[in-house]
Amino acid sequence: MRDKHGKPTVLRRLGRIGIASVFIHSGIDAAFEPGMRPAKLEAVGIPEPELMVRLNGAGMAIAGTTLGLGIRPRESALALLALLVPTTLVGHAFWNEEGPARRMQEMQFLKNVALAGGLLTVIASES
Repeated sequence: MRDKHGKPTVLRRLGRIGIASVFIHSGIDAAFEPGMRPAKLEAVGIPEPELMVRLNGAGMAIAGTTLGLGIRPRESALALLALLVPTTLVGHAFWNEEGPARRMQEMQFLKNVALAGGLLTVIASES
């Protein structure tokens, strides 16, 4: 099937589901098990770090679900992008690490950059 612009709708849906799955899984994990994440927020002076981690995770899980279901995909992708940028900058600041921890955080940072690229593609294709 193709949309009104001749683009394959099945591929777009599968792409959205693939991107959404990461946000749903990691969002639920952060919302229910903040783990060491609040310490990173506290280190940069963000108040109520555990609450912020839980809210960010819930937001990602909700927006990921709506993206995956195709409910307002452009807005869902915009919300996810808005949540992903600070998460990436605070949570994966590889430039502050050394040794194996630096490499691990650099890979997570780049994974998030790739996710941001996928979200930008969704935003552009849904306009």
